[in-house]
Amino acid sequence: MLYISHYIQIQKGKVYKDGALYFEDSNSEFKTFAKNLYQSLEVQYPKFYKMDNLCKLAFLASEIILADNTTLDVALIFSNKEGSFDTDIQHQQHIQHPDEFYPSPAIFVYTLPNICLGEISIRHNFQSESAFLIAEHYQTEYIRPYTDFLIRSGKAQKALCGWLKMIHGNYEANLYLVESAGGLVHNKNNIENIINNNLNI
Repeated sequence: MLYISHYIQIQKGKVYKDGALYFEDSNSEFKTFAKNLYQSLEVQYPKFYKMDNLCKLAFLASEIILADNTTLDVALIFSNKEGSFDTDIQHQQHIQHPDEFYPSPAIFVYTLPNICLGEISIRHNFQSESAFLIAEHYQTEYIRPYTDFLIRSGKAQKALCGWLKMIHGNYEANLYLVESAGGLVHNKNNIENIINNNLNI
């Protein structure tokens, strides 16, 4: 049997880890909130400031949930509904007017949602499986058995999974870490309670 050892939920200026309030910022606007949370973590990773908002959200959530992790063999399985649309809009604004045509390479780099997987993998030196799925809602019926397979087959020791939302200033992260020991059984009910914020927020 596999377990959820940690989970994290971020939205509206609040961070909950394993059901307990971890961080709160009176300014819930994402740019300020992300900067304040990053600084509170005392992380030294200058590339953070170059990331787009989706990557910053995933990066911050993973930093907190992986704080005690000691293995490099962690699979990443993320999902959302919007893909990288929040950054795509910015890129489109740079190229839609011929007289002001100046596409930014710094923005273009983030016009794929799976880039946040790469940013986390680089940060933690992960070399395991990774996938970013686009769907109307979190595909528990697919992701749960896939996660179980990765760990039981030895392709990963742990898996960090979950749902991200970043669009028009609205943000949400619901991630959970699966491994061989933990406080919650890795089953459909517990996963969906985390994804749907039914455990604390």
